[in-house]
Amino acid sequence: MKTGLIYCPKQEGFKSPKKRWQKIAESLEMHGIKYDLVQSESVQSVERLVSMLIHNGYDDIIICGGDAALCNAANCLMREEKEVRERVVLSVIPNGIMNDFAAFWGLTEKDINLAVESIAARRIRKIDAGCLIYTNKEGQKQNRYFLNCVNIGLVAGIQHLRKETRKIFWSRKISYVISFVLLLFQRMFWKMEYTINYETEQHSVMTMCIGSALGFGQTPNAVPYNGMIDVTVVHNTVLTQIFSGIGLFIRGKILNHKNILPYRCHDITIKAPKNTPVSIDGHSFSDVDTSLDPMKIIVEQEAINFIIEK
Repeated sequence: MKTGLIYCPKQEGFKSPKKRWQKIAESLEMHGIKYDLVQSESVQSVERLVSMLIHNGYDDIIICGGDAALCNAANCLMREEKEVRERVVLSVIPNGIMNDFAAFWGLTEKDINLAVESIAARRIRKIDAGCLIYTNKEGQKQNRYFLNCVNIGLVAGIQHLRKETRKIFWSRKISYVISFVLLLFQRMFWKMEYTINYETEQHSVMTMCIGSALGFGQTPNAVPYNGMIDVTVVHNTVLTQIFSGIGLFIRGKILNHKNILPYRCHDITIKAPKNTPVSIDGHSFSDVDTSLDPMKIIVEQEAINFIIEK
């Protein structure tokens, strides 16, 4: 087997990417993992590098990066034939501003050795790939895959600010709260219509999260191996209830908020106003034109081989 490692350097605060890579490299050597290293210039270049590795016969591809890099790797893999997807195995060493999908499996940025030990142990599980079907701004139907979640509305706007505030505030929860505060005086609601479990609902929606995994805390009960997605809809929320919701979010009890509608389903169709913010796996996604056609989100079950915690 040939193993390729795509390293995505992280520029965060005053931390040295070089020193962090030295620790990662030492751990890989200590666990006897032999690999060929390629470095990405940006998150967007990950897809090109994954494609290069796949077509040069690499079976194991390690993404040393965050949610956005892992999402791009999954999108590249999902464009390949089923025979290729059956052969290739993805794994992750958390190294991004957001590492929520890795956190689902108990892998954290602080514990490099656990991530590397898991890669060495090769405990492989087939995981689901969520798929957003949308119309782009040129009027063309497109697919975009995700491992963690799709956000529509306020939180999609928060994703961008969260990346910036995380550089200053190390705590992921503190950075999320500050991002909420910064957006309080911007547009808060979008009138949406969505069809789920054969029923159509209309609400003035503050934010909607469609999660195959944790959804950055918004779909805490979702799991990426049951062929289903969890949907959390926040609607008709006044300012005082927003702060109540933030408190529940910090305590991991966001689904207890009275203005939240939780669902579990195989697919969902969503109509949203023009310029409604959308993000995929924490990365702002501007290609979708929400005013042209409804968006649809489905699940491709057991689509990707992924190495989980040992």
